[in-house]
Amino acid sequence: MSVQVEKLEHNMAKLTITVPAETFNKAITQAYKKMKNQISIPGFRKGKVPQAMVEKMYGAGMFYEDAANIVIPEEYDKALAEVKDIKITSQPAIDVTQMEKGKEFIFTAEVATKPEVTLGQYKGIEVPETKVEVTDEEIEAELKKVQEQNAREITVDRPAENGDTVVIDFEGSVDGEVFEGGTAENHPLVLGSGSFIPGFEDQLVGAAADSDVEVNVTFPEDYQAKELAGKAAVFKVKVHEIKKKELPEINDEFAQDVSEFDTLDEYKEDVKKGIAEQKEKAARQEKQEKIIRQIVENAEMDIPDPMVVTQTRQMMDQFAQQMQSNGLSMAQYYQFTGLTPDGLLEQMKPQAQKNIENRLVLEAIAAAEGIVASEEEVEKEFANIAERYGLEVEKVKEIFADEETENIKSDIAAQKALDLITDAAVEVPVTEVEATVEDAE
Repeated sequence: MSVQVEKLEHNMAKLTITVPAETFNKAITQAYKKMKNQISIPGFRKGKVPQAMVEKMYGAGMFYEDAANIVIPEEYDKALAEVKDIKITSQPAIDVTQMEKGKEFIFTAEVATKPEVTLGQYKGIEVPETKVEVTDEEIEAELKKVQEQNAREITVDRPAENGDTVVIDFEGSVDGEVFEGGTAENHPLVLGSGSFIPGFEDQLVGAAADSDVEVNVTFPEDYQAKELAGKAAVFKVKVHEIKKKELPEINDEFAQDVSEFDTLDEYKEDVKKGIAEQKEKAARQEKQEKIIRQIVENAEMDIPDPMVVTQTRQMMDQFAQQMQSNGLSMAQYYQFTGLTPDGLLEQMKPQAQKNIENRLVLEAIAAAEGIVASEEEVEKEFANIAERYGLEVEKVKEIFADEETENIKSDIAAQKALDLITDAAVEVPVTEVEATVEDAE
């Protein structure tokens, strides 16, 4: 196998990969062996027709597509190992230029390459001054959140009210026919939560335990199950139990139950500290976002479209994994949102472009400043990964290929570059920033 590299405009490159005829012939034989049990010719038992006979009757071309699908991935990977002077950043666009038995198999792979970045100013970037303050209202809101989390439900002997949890059986029907998903037993429903069809929960307010209630509702026109959208439905509901939420009193005893502190005042101070830390973290992230976007504006780079598409598809894959972990398939997501895969791709492209720009300038800054990951930092990251997945550190190192280890080092260096530009930024009063913007306009 040989590979030639032709650099194109806009950080694209074309790899011309030439594969020996012998390799392609072997792939044709592999394709024949894969298909031979499906080939039937009079005079031969099925699966016993010689390759030469098949090629004589139908031509070797009947195996070309499968043979190409065998050769291309293997030879493309070999070509990548030989190409040292460019970093490929997209999936290849493959084009076969010669495919014939007994001749060299030739194909091209057009790919995006990592763009060069010309940095502008990246130190001393001006950003609005941030001040982190924690209000009494924020502390009280956090206490109430913890109070809600530690509430207990008690059964009550009175009609149901908004905020109560009713334990119900229900059976829904449309035009007298019970529909799929319209029945449940011992289902806990918080009245006023809005988790059921509009009007359903309202009709259970005032119901008593051990009572039967007929609930009449109309499904919304945009209801996710199209066969029910806009239709009137009747639910037969059996109310088994009514529970109300009992909140603990916020006092010293509450503080002792939910924290390591003996008094409410001590607990409040800890809550205040926690809120301040969250706000400081959020403020730093916002500050970093503003700094890096300004640095991107100051820099020059030419990002090829296929690189953005590849990044977008990776984001879509990650999104699909997140949806799956939440129990939702992408087919269901598309149904609920009305989006298509192409529509989601277009939605994600701007963020993909932004992610690429941010990463490229951070890597360029790391290179300009001589920032690298130390062995101790890499070891620490391996330890973090091992802890996250419950593995031994040495096992993680075995699993990670050289390329993945290099990615870890690159991530660490990029984070250190981000810290550098953040610490080098200049905070100015908001009025001064606004004045600078107006002057620029």
